[in-house]
Amino acid sequence: MKIAGNSVLITGGASGIGRIMGRMALEKGARCLIVWDINEQNIAATEAELSAVGRVKGYRVDVSNADSVAAAYKQSVADCGDVDIVINCAGVVTSNKTFDEQTVGDIQRTMRINAEAPMLVALQALPDMLKRNKGHICNIASAAGMLSNPKMSVYAASKWAVIGWSDSVRIELKRMRSRVRFTTVAPYYINTGMFDGVKSRIFPILKPEKTSRKILRAIECNKDFKGIPFGFHFIRFCQFILPSSWFDKILGDWFGIYTTMDNFTGRKA
Repeated sequence: MKIAGNSVLITGGASGIGRIMGRMALEKGARCLIVWDINEQNIAATEAELSAVGRVKGYRVDVSNADSVAAAYKQSVADCGDVDIVINCAGVVTSNKTFDEQTVGDIQRTMRINAEAPMLVALQALPDMLKRNKGHICNIASAAGMLSNPKMSVYAASKWAVIGWSDSVRIELKRMRSRVRFTTVAPYYINTGMFDGVKSRIFPILKPEKTSRKILRAIECNKDFKGIPFGFHFIRFCQFILPSSWFDKILGDWFGIYTTMDNFTGRKA
């Protein structure tokens, strides 16, 4: 779906790639950028910065709370008109603990923000899109949603959930013969501060600007699924055909994927 002339709602839109994609969307000619975020200071700064590029409306929203999402969506439509494109970008990683060290709070917060929140947002936007037979929802998952990884078991679980849900809805829409589209994006670690301290032996840490451009291009090209970098598709294929002991040896010992989170120091909240 083309961004020019359409409204774009981005959760987690006041920082990281959410903010970058917002700027890029306005540069592409989006008629209104709707920024949802939990951090009021970041929202104000984003509005101040991006208002020079185009029309921006920011809202403080707890995307893990259904009432907050419903109220914000209603206000967003009242202020900006129909929501044409949604990018579910809000996310959190709470720690690099092994699962036995996780707290109930860690688990619930991660699952609510990373897995439940995109569903809550889509539940508001999708009915209107279906009525108009127009719209696009892009869900930012993670390469961790395709590959198991130590010290991020709960985060990985939340992203596996996003991929399973998002692609299932895509198929539902296809069976309805609807023109509304779902895109699932699974990027590797992105250099936004969220994963500071992560060490990657084979795959480079992704650049935010380049990754943001690829995500917006996937939306405009109506891609069903976008893995970044492309090499992760090959790794996923190998996981299905190799014995687990071989796969663990390759991914853990050769590629060093299983130790990437050992020195994690990034944003834990």
